[in-house]
Amino acid sequence: MKLLLWIVAGFLIVLVSSCDSGADDSTGRLGEKGYGVDIRWTSYGIPHVKAEDWGSLGYGFAYATAKDAVCVIARDVQMVNGSLSQYFGDSESNLTSDVFHRAILTDTKLSEFAAQQSKRSHRMNAGYVAGYNRFLRDKKDQLPKSCAGKGWVRPITESDLTRLAIGVGIRYGLGRFQQQMVQASPTDDLEGLARAQWELPVGIGSNAVAVGKDLTASGRSILFGNPHYPWRGSSRFHMIHLTIPDELDVMGVSLLNTNRVAIGFNKDIAWTHTVSTATRFTLYQLKLNPENAREYLYQGQYRPINEQKITVTSKDEKGELIQKGYSVYFTHFGPVIETDQLPWDERVAFSLRDAVIDNYLTADTYDALGRATSTEEVEKAISIQGVYWTNTVASDRHGNAFYADISGTPNLNKQLLDRCRIKGAGVPDRLIVLRGDTKDCEWIEDPASSVSGALPPGQMPRLTRSDYVSNSNDSYWLSNPRAPLEGYSPIIGNEGTARSLRTRAGLSQISELIKTGNKISPSDIQDMLYNQRNFAAELLLDDVLKICNEPNRTSEACGVLKNWDRTMTVDSRGGHLWREFWDSARKIPDLFASPFDRSDPVNTPSGIDVSNKNVRQAVHDALEQASEKLTKSSIGLDARLGDIQYAERNGKLIPIPGGEGWAGMFSMIRTRLQEGKGYTPIFHGNSYIQVISWDEEGDLSAQAMLTYSQSPEPDSPHYDDLTEIYSSGGWINLPFLEKEIASDPNLHEIRLVE
Repeated sequence: MKLLLWIVAGFLIVLVSSCDSGADDSTGRLGEKGYGVDIRWTSYGIPHVKAEDWGSLGYGFAYATAKDAVCVIARDVQMVNGSLSQYFGDSESNLTSDVFHRAILTDTKLSEFAAQQSKRSHRMNAGYVAGYNRFLRDKKDQLPKSCAGKGWVRPITESDLTRLAIGVGIRYGLGRFQQQMVQASPTDDLEGLARAQWELPVGIGSNAVAVGKDLTASGRSILFGNPHYPWRGSSRFHMIHLTIPDELDVMGVSLLNTNRVAIGFNKDIAWTHTVSTATRFTLYQLKLNPENAREYLYQGQYRPINEQKITVTSKDEKGELIQKGYSVYFTHFGPVIETDQLPWDERVAFSLRDAVIDNYLTADTYDALGRATSTEEVEKAISIQGVYWTNTVASDRHGNAFYADISGTPNLNKQLLDRCRIKGAGVPDRLIVLRGDTKDCEWIEDPASSVSGALPPGQMPRLTRSDYVSNSNDSYWLSNPRAPLEGYSPIIGNEGTARSLRTRAGLSQISELIKTGNKISPSDIQDMLYNQRNFAAELLLDDVLKICNEPNRTSEACGVLKNWDRTMTVDSRGGHLWREFWDSARKIPDLFASPFDRSDPVNTPSGIDVSNKNVRQAVHDALEQASEKLTKSSIGLDARLGDIQYAERNGKLIPIPGGEGWAGMFSMIRTRLQEGKGYTPIFHGNSYIQVISWDEEGDLSAQAMLTYSQSPEPDSPHYDDLTEIYSSGGWINLPFLEKEIASDPNLHEIRLVE
């Protein structure tokens, strides 16, 4: 945290006005404020929002989302306003968040964002604000227990919504450097607060497969979407269906604090996203004035490092409200950051430029995606450049499969990187650090790009196929091994390098399906996830067992792995032992018998080099370490996975299948071993899963799963219903067509007018 400048004791009184709402039912189409919407809920709490205009659509969107997640949204509103410390205490994490958001989400930034929104977007945003506030009025005495009666639940404004929109965009870019930014100072005085070490946080991920007409039984296409997002907080997904007759009819999921369908489908197309390998930011090394560490050299002249003072209202341990002052620093590149490896000393400092912070095109992009009728139109939609940090995989009813990484990425070519990149001297290898003393190392401006300094869409990879495309968070290179994508800026990703086990697992399963000679059905794609196969074990366990069979190597662990079925179903025994073993074994030098071969990237590297005695010993040691870890944690080596990996819901322990991608799983679940409890809670992994297909006549079929269920609130009837189905390997049919909605046995409806 930054140098503390001042503390002023005091109290803050927050006044929130409310008024009684009218009844939910009305015969009028629009009220005095011009909002009228029908919301119908089908089984599992899925809302279907139907309106005649974009403002009313936003109104219903907010009301329906707040019904499931008002407490999460309300807390996020306080977060993006820099008010967590006021309501939740002055922990270091809250203070850091508050300073960060107040420094970045300035009035100027909000005005810039608002100025670039379309009239449609303004109308929807205004409707969303009105709908959310209507929900608070209607349900003021019926809020969930987690936020009932809390002062941090308040009506919102369009500024709040803008802050939320920008906050989502920077969450996985600049937002990862909050502590490094807040602690940056030309002095070493941090008031006893810890200085951040350099460590890139573990990211979210995803799987995606689009199968085209050449391979499908229907002659149409199939889309499999499987984002690996957090199971808690506002990055959870929420299922929703949005309709404006003759203009929009789209279904899928939004993030809890957004107001667009982020992954979904309409009658003609389906799309999903996977996190891209493209770099979203660069650092600039600043040459400082020897006589003034607050000035940096640029184009032969010294420029000031600008100080921005931030005041945060916080609640101390006595519950008293006090004001704390901090300073953050900016250059024309962006905020100054600091770590032990990237210091701000008398010679240098480091400033970060983010590709997303000035991108205001997301709403228009997703509006276009929701109305697309073909993969060609999907490509046009994402070329608006409002996709922040993900690949896009899509299919259409015409039988096309499409992949692209057209997302917010710095416009840097190999020549500029070779000329300007700084390596060594404590700079982490994963970082791109550029010279900050010359405009020749600035991001390249191109009139073909809608975003300043971003790669234009035409210079980014894409592929349309009639067989298939796939992505599991590796680069674009092997979107289809039959047609490798090459020749793009290294800022987007690597070419010709080894792929992850999860990528290889997906590609191998697709290859297996093709080799059968049978046409691929939606159930085949569903099985890719739910078969819970461990690809690493399929590749390597036989060699591990050879080492086990050597004299004096017999152990309980070997016996458990010998009997393991090499899956991570809830009934499997031994998969967790493999996980702990592989966490160590994957780091063994010279482990593989067959190294990576660029000409056979799906099948290499492979095999354990059992001829190498050092490798054999290291494998044995890894087995023993895994056994010891589990034993110390009071977890049996042959425990049933469902008994030790679970989600807890109102006292129920719901078994959860799957495992870590690095451990060889296509079906990804990230958790952490807790002594005496097992692998719980679930942090992130399989979340919203959709399999969208079209039959021979072009009629849509949509099956899906929301692994953690629709509501994060324990007192909701939709807190665990889908989690139970997921645990047992089930799917639900999404009611998209009018006849499907009308016939749902749990249908209920309200009409809202304001």
